[in-house]
Amino acid sequence: MKPLAILFFLCSIVGLQAQTYEIGAFVGGANMIGEVGRTNYIAPTDMVFGGIFKWNKSKRYAWRATMLYGNVTADDAKASSGSRQDRGYRVENSIFETSLGLEFNFVEYNLHKLGPAFTPYLYTGVTYFRYGYNYFNDIGDFVDANQTDGAFAIPMTVGMKYRINQFLIFGAEIGARYTFTDNLDASNPVKLNVGEFFNPAFGNVFSDDWYVFSGVTLTYTFGRKPCQDCFE
Repeated sequence: MKPLAILFFLCSIVGLQAQTYEIGAFVGGANMIGEVGRTNYIAPTDMVFGGIFKWNKSKRYAWRATMLYGNVTADDAKASSGSRQDRGYRVENSIFETSLGLEFNFVEYNLHKLGPAFTPYLYTGVTYFRYGYNYFNDIGDFVDANQTDGAFAIPMTVGMKYRINQFLIFGAEIGARYTFTDNLDASNPVKLNVGEFFNPAFGNVFSDDWYVFSGVTLTYTFGRKPCQDCFE
């Protein structure tokens, strides 16, 4: 084997084992958009927190995984719609999600270069979450059915990140999740056997719910610089 080929092979191995990683925490606020409460897309009502991991494959993108837990509350009394205020429904739920996807940087983001680094970014991928599956009874009272269900969602996140120093990165983001369920707000409990004497569904049963996690991140970077010079 030629010396140049050997060097290329060794650098490839080092590059695979020496990518830059980030691990840290996410904390912020959560809200949902459905048939109950306000329809504002960014209106946090409760806390959300969890962990985040990133594998920076290049200056332009990173693979990302998160595990987040948050509570959401929707209250008709705070809605701008008069009909919702008169109805007076109130929903509480909790969400535990895992997400995997790709984070794309708007500008080149080199963590191995001295000095500050800043970029806006977009993130999307696949999210799976668990939530409480509840309903409203025939007199309009919220009923905790003591059941959970799972669904997939598509995350659509915009954010920014800034490297504080060699090891710490601060970020802030707003992430909307389009879910494939219509019962995050207890408005369409088709999987519960509660419709024998009354119809528990209300609102637009053809429109699925959304929820939004907005917050900040602080991550710690580790991993050596890849052997990029071998590929030039």
